[in-house]
Amino acid sequence: MPVPSRRRIVALAVLGVWAGIVAWHIRREYFKPLALRIETGARALAPGSRFYAVRMEGRTIGLASSTIDTVPEGFVLEELLQLDVPALDTLHRAVVRTRVALSQALELRDFVFDLSSEVGRFTARGTMRDSVLALDIGAGGDVQHETLPFDDAPVLPGVLPLRLAAAGRLEVGEHDRVRIFDPSTLAERGVEIRVGAHDTLLVPADSVVRDPETGRWTTALYDTVPAWHVEEAFGGVVLASWVDADGRLIRATSPLGFTLERAPYEVAREAWIRAQKDARLAAGYGTVIEATAIAAGAAVDDIAVADRLAVRLLDVPLSGFDLTGGRQSLSGDTLRVVREDAASLEAGYRLPYRGAGEPAEALSATALIQAEDPRITETALRIAGGETDPVAVARKLNAWVYRTLEKDVTLSIPSAVQVLAAGEGDCNEHTVLYVALARALGLPARTAAGLVHIRGKFYYHAWPEVWLGRWVAVDPTLGQFPADASHLRLLVGGLARQVELIRLIGRLRLEVVPPAVGVPGRGAGTDAPSAAAGAVHPS
Repeated sequence: MPVPSRRRIVALAVLGVWAGIVAWHIRREYFKPLALRIETGARALAPGSRFYAVRMEGRTIGLASSTIDTVPEGFVLEELLQLDVPALDTLHRAVVRTRVALSQALELRDFVFDLSSEVGRFTARGTMRDSVLALDIGAGGDVQHETLPFDDAPVLPGVLPLRLAAAGRLEVGEHDRVRIFDPSTLAERGVEIRVGAHDTLLVPADSVVRDPETGRWTTALYDTVPAWHVEEAFGGVVLASWVDADGRLIRATSPLGFTLERAPYEVAREAWIRAQKDARLAAGYGTVIEATAIAAGAAVDDIAVADRLAVRLLDVPLSGFDLTGGRQSLSGDTLRVVREDAASLEAGYRLPYRGAGEPAEALSATALIQAEDPRITETALRIAGGETDPVAVARKLNAWVYRTLEKDVTLSIPSAVQVLAAGEGDCNEHTVLYVALARALGLPARTAAGLVHIRGKFYYHAWPEVWLGRWVAVDPTLGQFPADASHLRLLVGGLARQVELIRLIGRLRLEVVPPAVGVPGRGAGTDAPSAAAGAVHPS
């Protein structure tokens, strides 16, 4: 199996992580006592546009903008992010647009969140109706309608620092815990907000001239701007930004290595276009994938097809992760994984599953796992071919998804219907399609995420687990049934939970525990293509 092909599908969905860099959404309830102060402060909010260069390792990989307009009812905030993520000799493009209509007190009236990539388009539209947020979600299939109750209107990306400034809360030492809502994951989470420092920064003004020697745009003027350092922390992850007195973003950083920095439009755009022509930017496996890889800590032979594996998880707190259960056990800091034997799997029921409990909860259709969509159900029935044995069906689905989808890094919010139509994707796309097909047949399935070992390093990865009398890991991306023991499950859940993995990046250290004498590293009875067979890229 060619190494580049295996590596092309082990990165997490980058856009889901990047969405956290700009801002997080916070419930209006936190600001309710300050509503009058916010409305008064918002009157001084000056309309206008700000532009930003998105950089990684000193290279410009995107362009962003934030525009505020005044309207009779209040304000309209529009944000645009155009991003190229380099991986596997290709620049992968994603465009994110957000439009938020606000009252004069900066309260949410309605919003549109739109993500477009090579895989497809994801759109979430929300409207506040009394204390309910009505959502229309489009992800390749029929538009899904959902309602979420809120005591008060939620706050969307970009609005949080504006409200902090309008309420007079940009003061060093300001600290609170709030609830946020993220439209890219359609989920809430708790966030700690802290104003950590105040400084004066040298910031490019919106004035440019052409350099007579290079012919390139350069910044003509710089302003000294009072700035506040704002930190947003959740689950051990810290997102840091500097904002000005109006709450407008100056600079932001991400644990993944991205930076967002204010710049004149001409300068930022020209740097982005110039970077697109630099072949070195996209060369190899890409900085995003390699920057998140973790060394194995030991030379291990044939670990990619291991049946048993013991790994020490070091330098990070392990609470909050789904490390135990099924094939995994944790003793102190040592995680042990024993691969299921395919030949001995027995589910103990026939499809569709009619039991209760946790497996029954993994049968529902969602906005992104459209298990009831006719295209999904028809495909699933065709693959199953009338088979009702859950083990046989799980194996058929694994083989079909593995053979059918082209392996490629994608910037998207994975939607089963879109993946089915596009016929390509990374581990998240393979997983969401498998889970939707399984649920369509009444086979309980869920998403697991963690690490997988490839040639001396562990990479972040996602794969399905199916209920076969117990939760069994399978991997339609790598073509493994069951998945080998180098799949280290850290959590169960989709993108809303996968964001929590960011807190491990740059901190988690692994030490592979050598196997005891006489303990086999590879066994029989598994569907796992060999490396030489090109397991990940059927083409």
